[in-house]
Amino acid sequence: MAVPVDTTSQNWRFLRVGIAAAAVAATVCGACGQAQADFRLCNNTGSRVGVAIGYKDGENWMTEGWWNLSSRSCETILRGPLASRYYYIYAVDYDRGGEWSGKAFMCTRDKEFTIRGISDCLARGFERTGFFEVDTIQQQSWTVQLTESTEQAPANPLQPQGSSTGAAAPPSAKIPFTTPSLSAGSVR
Repeated sequence: MAVPVDTTSQNWRFLRVGIAAAAVAATVCGACGQAQADFRLCNNTGSRVGVAIGYKDGENWMTEGWWNLSSRSCETILRGPLASRYYYIYAVDYDRGGEWSGKAFMCTRDKEFTIRGISDCLARGFERTGFFEVDTIQQQSWTVQLTESTEQAPANPLQPQGSSTGAAAPPSAKIPFTTPSLSAGSVR
């Protein structure tokens, strides 16, 4: 289920996220023959990156953070088969100050967090942060590849730890980096 969007804002300076599927097969565990089903994120940049995720948990919206990824590394953000089609990501470049953001506004905070609900963030003492939408097309496993804006999709994208060699890569999306911008809006 997608998040509702408020399109009345006049300050639309958002990253238009281009998503390209890198593969359509799920990662297969070579030794056991079972499919691994997770939501993974790979940092294909030369910088350290902090990541937060938003998703629908039953009837409630949840946001969680922070996963700290070193440069050129991958991390499993959610383990197990994906329960939703849409997930939302916000990431910040710790070394150069840029971000990967979007127009789906959710609650975050500076320190580690798990927050229920996406409304009244400021009134509840949280930050209101723009996340970008990831459409997993209802796959059970998905990998997001964060890249810098000047980079092309990696010819050999990073594979999360535990991916066996010779196995098909999970479906994924390449998300280019953008510099921070001031903007207003609401979640979609």
